Amino acid sequence: MAGQQLGVIAAGHELTARVGADVLRQGGNAVDAALAAMVASFACEPLLTGLGAGGYMLVAPPGAGPVLLDFFVEAPGRGGDPTARAELMPITVSFGDAVQVFNIGAASVGTYGVPAGICEASARFGRIPLRDLVAPGAGLARDGVVITEQQAYLFEILTDIVLSTPEAAAVFAPGGRLPGAGEVFRQPELADALERLAAEGPDAFYRGDIAQAIVDWVGERGGMLTAADLAAFCVIDRPPIEVAYRGRTVVTNPPPSAGGILIARALAWLDADPRAPDAERLVEVMERIQAERTPEFLEGLDDPDFVERFLHSSRLGSTTHIAVLDRDGGACSVTCSNGSCSGVVVPGTGIHLNNMLGEQDLNPLGFHRHPPGRRLPSMMAPTIVLNDGVAELVLGSAGSNRIRSAILQTILRVVEEGLRAGAAVDAPRLHFEDGIVYAEPGIDTTGLERDGRAIARFKSRNLFFGGVQAVERDRQGGFWGGGDPRRGGAAITVEA
Repeated sequence: MAGQQLGVIAAGHELTARVGADVLRQGGNAVDAALAAMVASFACEPLLTGLGAGGYMLVAPPGAGPVLLDFFVEAPGRGGDPTARAELMPITVSFGDAVQVFNIGAASVGTYGVPAGICEASARFGRIPLRDLVAPGAGLARDGVVITEQQAYLFEILTDIVLSTPEAAAVFAPGGRLPGAGEVFRQPELADALERLAAEGPDAFYRGDIAQAIVDWVGERGGMLTAADLAAFCVIDRPPIEVAYRGRTVVTNPPPSAGGILIARALAWLDADPRAPDAERLVEVMERIQAERTPEFLEGLDDPDFVERFLHSSRLGSTTHIAVLDRDGGACSVTCSNGSCSGVVVPGTGIHLNNMLGEQDLNPLGFHRHPPGRRLPSMMAPTIVLNDGVAELVLGSAGSNRIRSAILQTILRVVEEGLRAGAAVDAPRLHFEDGIVYAEPGIDTTGLERDGRAIARFKSRNLFFGGVQAVERDRQGGFWGGGDPRRGGAAITVEA
């Protein structure tokens, strides 16, 4: 049977994964499947991703070196007047056992990259025409998707955001009521936008009528997004970071994103100790990693020489996500995010814009400090683990600052403990931040308590700890996958 398998995909929603699996079944490669699933996620996971978002795609083509496509959100403001900028609107979101403040409104909107990223990835690496990849997702947006329990929970905790403007409420709470589990949710304007992207390419979204409608709408409400910002946006090729861990090569997202380089540093520290890390060692490393996020670190991320200095200094000793492996040896890991969403929906475009300028995790030194055109320092870190040059594990996560800890722990579960991808994703997690250890049920905190650590215990698994999607290829060529139950994820192994 391993020889009859065509590949595996893990995504944040069962329908998202099913769309990608169908593409593998039709002869598409890992990038084709990831793109089709990514577009479907806009319909199935509508609040945290979409055409107004940004992202990264890590591709390892068969027999070639990995490449990272950066289409993440940029700081806007080219030709804009900062004195006319509106105030950010703070919104508190409760995860039950933890709370987080997000800032929304027009002033939170950055320059989106998803339309450009979709078209670039398809043209560079795809095997199937883009219109065929987009069609299933557009159909789901037009015909509607049944809301799952996990999506209903997201609507619930983000209520204040999706009801913050009449336009957002009209899309996400038609008739004045948020959709509940089991109800059908439709986005016909998104379907139109997706079909236009497939037919015409990204130009309308960056220089044409859609771009102009968005710029006008945002500008009239005190946002800084300008026509010059959209016209200047492009997808950037970046050489991924590579770090050795237990005889493997871990490939991940480089600066100016912050997440990948911090994961690489953590793995390098852990690799220096032959013992499998326990909870105490893991928290110690997480604490050291958090301490690395100094003002100098954050300002240095935009420096081309920063990676070399940071990873090879003497100190070292060394959202939604989709992960795909195909039978030809190709791998694709793509993370896209709308932040917590801005509440800014531009009528007639099908686009709900990101709130990246209002995300504390992306602006730890203060809001509106990034110069126009700079990519924001996201924690998003699509990652591939290579074993003898072959993609063994492909993964990534949503989850704000918890992305780095979620990815790190999933890699350790697979490499150190020998768990299959699904079990590794399902395993309990912890996260250290600002002096507190957040722990899911099943984490042994005895040693942490003995060390005097402050512990915040969750009563059950929670999307606070990220949404990891991971796929794996074993040494016999068999495929395994894990979709994170914290976010309603699903994994599908495709049979011939």
